[in-house]
Order: sequence, then C-alpha cells, then structure tokens
Amino acid sequence: MSEIRSASPHLRSVSVIGLGPMGRAMVKAFLTAGVEVTVWNRSPEKAAAMAELGAKKAATVAEAVDANEVIVVSLTHYAAMYDVLEPVTDHLPGKIIANLSSDSPQRTRAGASWVRSHGAQFLSGGCMTVSDDIEHPASYIFYSGPRPTFDACAELLRPLSPQEYLGADDGLAQVYYQALLTVFHPWMLAVDQAFALIANSGNEIDHFLPYALRAQAPYADFMTGFAATAKTGGWGDLANLRMMDAGARHVIEASEDAGVDATLIHAAQALWRKAIDASVAAGHPVPIHRVLRGDVV
Repeated sequence: MSEIRSASPHLRSVSVIGLGPMGRAMVKAFLTAGVEVTVWNRSPEKAAAMAELGAKKAATVAEAVDANEVIVVSLTHYAAMYDVLEPVTDHLPGKIIANLSSDSPQRTRAGASWVRSHGAQFLSGGCMTVSDDIEHPASYIFYSGPRPTFDACAELLRPLSPQEYLGADDGLAQVYYQALLTVFHPWMLAVDQAFALIANSGNEIDHFLPYALRAQAPYADFMTGFAATAKTGGWGDLANLRMMDAGARHVIEASEDAGVDATLIHAAQALWRKAIDASVAAGHPVPIHRVLRGDVV
C-alpha cells in the first residue's frame, strides 16, 4: 500500500464527483469561495453546466481523481461510490475521499475500509441542510473519521457549511444524520397530513398555519425532557400510554372522516398499543422508548 500523507494545509482546489442537486450546490459554494473545482458526473450535461460557472470539467473519473488531493463524493449512496471509483482504484493512493453521500452507518464503515484498502484516506459526512440550500443559516455538516484527516481538509471544506466533527468512528456522521432524519420524515408527513385535514374539512391552510407554527414552540422543551427520560428507560406509565392510544385514535377518526390517509397515525397507534400490551404482560410500565430499542419482543 502506498504511503498515506496529509493534505497540504493550504489546499485551494478540490474535485467533486456527483452533480445532483447537492453536488451542484457544493460546486457553487466552492467557486464562490475562490476554490478551484474539477467536476465529473455520469451525465455530462451537468458537468458542462458547472463548467459554465467556472469549474473544470474532467473527461473521465480518473482525470477528476488525479486533479486534486481531496475528492468530494456526492452520490445517491455508497454503492454508487464503488461503481464510480472501482475502475480507478490505482489512482486513489495518497488521496482523501470525503464522501458526503447518505447511507447506513455500517455501509459507511465498509466504504471507509474499502477506500483505505486502496491507499487513500477517508472522511464521512452527513449534510444537515434545508434541501440543497447549504447556505441556509440552519445548515451544517457532520463529519467523522480520523481527526488528522478531518484537520487536513477542514479549511478546504469550510465553504460547504459549518462543520461538526463527531469523532473517529467512520459511521458516526451517518448515525447522527440518520437519527435526525428519523425525526424529519414523520414530521414532514405529519405536517402534510395536518394540512390535508384542514383543507379537506373546508378550511384555509393559511388560517391554520400560525397555529401550527405556535404549536412548535414547546418542542425543544419536549425533546429535552424526552432525552432526560430516555437515559433512564423512557417516558410513560400505563395510563399515559392508553391516553396516547386514545389520542391517536381520535386523529385517525378525524383524518379518515375527512378522506385523509391516516397511515402515519395508524403506525403510531400500533406502537402505543405494543407498549400497552408489553406493560400489561410485564405487570409494570414498559415505555415506548424501550419498545423502540428492541427491549421488548
């Protein structure tokens, strides 16, 4: 294996492989910051569009890898990384692969091992952005991997978003990233279900919106409280669980009466009922947190 060396502390150039919405946003951020960018994408028209903004278009993946020490990968998943880089593994020694694609923590760790087996360094990232708006004030990026690798290219990657380095575990950025998406997915579906209920009931979404925003105010306190109870096993006795079951039933009834799909709340109710059944069987409260952690069969 070739010797792995640290990147120059004054790097001002980077290669970006993968030009979906996020990859294109990254290229634009680099260019705005004065970073020289070489791009490659399987669909050449996307690379051509970035070239019109000032990026250098690589004709091949090998050319993109050879162009710079740091290669930012922004693809759909890690399988795509193998598809793209497998044919050019002999070009990887001495490079830093910063994979900012989404995938599971285990696939990320496997991907890191694969990259290192070909003589390159590896850094994992999880982009917590508002869609592809990396300039949004709330956007930031989780990073994990060896600290020296992060330190070597942190300044180069800084234009992408504020940085949150989590630790040496290659999968850690994806653990945190996917945990936050666990909150986001049902939240997004629930918001659309709420708007559908309002609209199908003959009301105006614009009139409802201020109340929806107002309802978000205590969520930070709720999350802090849930975090505290999660560390000691979770929240809720049997009476609480039955109250949540009843509440879910009311949401289901209101939604279905208005012709709104209530699949999401049916799933929530099923979990509340699983915790109720486990509590009755155990003779003591079994909080939903324990159910979700797999402590209850």
